[in-house]
Amino acid sequence: MLIPGTDQEYMRLALHEARKGLGRTSPNPCVGAVVVHGSVVIARGYHKKAGTPHAEVHALRRAGVLAHDATLYVTLEPCNHTGRTPPCTQAILASGIKRVVVGMEDPNPLVHGSGIKYLQSQGLEVVSGVLAAECRALNRPFIKYITQGLPWVVMKAGMSLDGRITYQKNHSGWMTGPASSRKVHRLRDRVDAILVGAATVRIDDPALTTRLPDRRGRDPLRVILDTHLSIPASSQVLHLESSAPTWIFCGVDVSADKIEKLNKPDRVIVRQVQCGKDGRLELRQVLEVLARDGGVTSVLVEGGGRVHGAFLRQGLVDHVTLFIAPIFAGSHGTPVVEGLNIAGRQDAIRLQNVSYRCLGADMMVEGDILSFPSEI
Repeated sequence: MLIPGTDQEYMRLALHEARKGLGRTSPNPCVGAVVVHGSVVIARGYHKKAGTPHAEVHALRRAGVLAHDATLYVTLEPCNHTGRTPPCTQAILASGIKRVVVGMEDPNPLVHGSGIKYLQSQGLEVVSGVLAAECRALNRPFIKYITQGLPWVVMKAGMSLDGRITYQKNHSGWMTGPASSRKVHRLRDRVDAILVGAATVRIDDPALTTRLPDRRGRDPLRVILDTHLSIPASSQVLHLESSAPTWIFCGVDVSADKIEKLNKPDRVIVRQVQCGKDGRLELRQVLEVLARDGGVTSVLVEGGGRVHGAFLRQGLVDHVTLFIAPIFAGSHGTPVVEGLNIAGRQDAIRLQNVSYRCLGADMMVEGDILSFPSEI
């Protein structure tokens, strides 16, 4: 329990502001800021979209002259360089703020401590590391993106008690209930991209869009893994009226004519990547292209089973979210993971920070990947 009036309490308010930007700020992080004078919160702000003012600027503009001699709480270290917007450190100095409380240092090499040091050199009191774990948890996709050049990968599936995602091979099937479906669309609303394999497109013909009440959802980038460009020309993902395009990844040996037939400016974009020894697309290269060319910091991998297996086999999954329905689908359906050979319990892929939540009759189980075996 937080004590009223403490740095932790006000940082918690800043985190609340930061969460308003979830799914909207990439490739920038989610950041919130609060201006406090004495024990009174006088202004709040959050980063809304890349290229627009940062959280500190929004809060300071709202505070106006009341920011003089006040304390600024911000979940991420203020920037001290000119990017698409001016340095936040200059806005802080101009406002008359006398004290700055930072949740976490910015891992971006262009910042990484320089914002804090600069403010201190100008005579401001700066406290760092307040609710740092919570601030890092909020921006795990950004941290991975900026430090590794890869998006945060979430494996998601709806499955039966016996681990099936369909009732019959090569046939569409629906396992979970409406509460799980609503949660899935909230997840889609907060990620930059949804990824599926060509088999899922051929069997389910999914739209891969976000459908929330009152059309409040935002469609993420749709990503299809299709080594030979085999999906039907009639597939929904090729004809959607959506704010987000569809990217299709195929092998380098696919002909230019075949690619040209699918390419549609701003709607369908075909990208070529290398294939591995197994003849399948190099998934790490796919993720690198998404991060580098698309500014994608988070990917929701929705399957199917072979895609899940490949991502797990190559150690590319960060987080797992499973929706388990209270039904048995039988032995003829598609397993949630295919092509993953585990010798025994000691080699099993394990989760940590596991949570469980009931969604109607379903159970949502999620957690972070603890570790992968050295060889799978």
